Amino acid sequence: MPTFRTLDDADLAGKRVLVRVDLNVPMDGGRVTDDTRIQAILPTIRAITGAGGKAILLAHFGRPKGQRDASQSLAPVVPALAESLGQDVAFADDCVGEPAAKAIAALPAGGVLVLENTRFHAGEEKNAADFVQQLAALGDIYVNDAFSAAHRAHASTEGLAHQLPAFAGRSMQSELDALTHALEAPKRPVLAVVGGAKVSSKLELLGNLTAKVDVLVIGGGMANTFLAAQGLNVGKSLCEHDLAPTAREIMAEASAKGCQIVLPVDVVVAKTFAANAPHRVVPVDQVADDEMILDAGPATIELVKAKLKTVKTVVWNGPFGAFELVPFDAATVAIAQAVAQRTAGGHLLSVAGGGDTVAALNHAGAAEDFSYVSTAGGAFLEWLEGKALPGVEALRR
Repeated sequence: MPTFRTLDDADLAGKRVLVRVDLNVPMDGGRVTDDTRIQAILPTIRAITGAGGKAILLAHFGRPKGQRDASQSLAPVVPALAESLGQDVAFADDCVGEPAAKAIAALPAGGVLVLENTRFHAGEEKNAADFVQQLAALGDIYVNDAFSAAHRAHASTEGLAHQLPAFAGRSMQSELDALTHALEAPKRPVLAVVGGAKVSSKLELLGNLTAKVDVLVIGGGMANTFLAAQGLNVGKSLCEHDLAPTAREIMAEASAKGCQIVLPVDVVVAKTFAANAPHRVVPVDQVADDEMILDAGPATIELVKAKLKTVKTVVWNGPFGAFELVPFDAATVAIAQAVAQRTAGGHLLSVAGGGDTVAALNHAGAAEDFSYVSTAGGAFLEWLEGKALPGVEALRR
């Protein structure tokens, strides 16, 4: 990645390498229940230790609000990391001061150390200069491998990058590479899928995408607002009627920029929000007053599949319907599988992420065949919205 400094640019041998990682993993009874984020950082740790550097991991866990809280310690995460790495991992019960300095001094070259939760200090989220200096004193090099926290200008995600030579870790590099190829310098035409419940939560996202993509497919509850804005009855459906003027503005803006908006042409409706509720498929102009739209219909699925055959890049955020409830997962599953098949066949670059998206693609059995699936949530959304991410900007050459 030419615009960001990566581990390939770093001299790691014999260096104390402060690595910002994401260890905010799901726990139950002191055990890690999902090690996805641990697996993501292993290539970076191994690159550092393999080159003879000391890998000193900085991370947060939970929201302790600047106070020490034993229930939000990183100590229980250490055994899971050690098992995944296949080597011993040391732990220091503070991320600054004498406990951290002693643990780093005792760490051999090629060793791995986890420092205690950075958010036990108020200076972390405030990006306080004195706390940044305390952290910087512990290392020779800074590596950010936590894209998921890159939208926060915190001491360990942004401040440190201005105090030490700073580089993107392997996971961060992969994320930036995927996002750059999806939106900054994509193969065209580009199609974006934006679903989910509310237009209000994705106004900036829609505004940015109309200027960057060729086809914008809108699904989920958001589509209901756009349908209502065209004067269609959406019955009892989730709908932000007050945003009808905004929806019309977005459609006009897209038209002016040459971006085609695709809305459902048929929908699956039911009178109750429940799995296997009695339902029917109707054209979008035939929804009854006592019905709610819970998914896109088969004609819409075929329409979107046809569009997929005309594009080279797909960016996906949000489901088409109430995918948690059978059979209202049909459109999300069918279209996700179509994207996955075209990606696996070498016809598409596909990047997805944010909120329910990862769960929806896993539900569809399609995630593994997407080119890249981001688990970053807020940072992924802010990138799609066109915002500069402090933790990323600090890594630019």
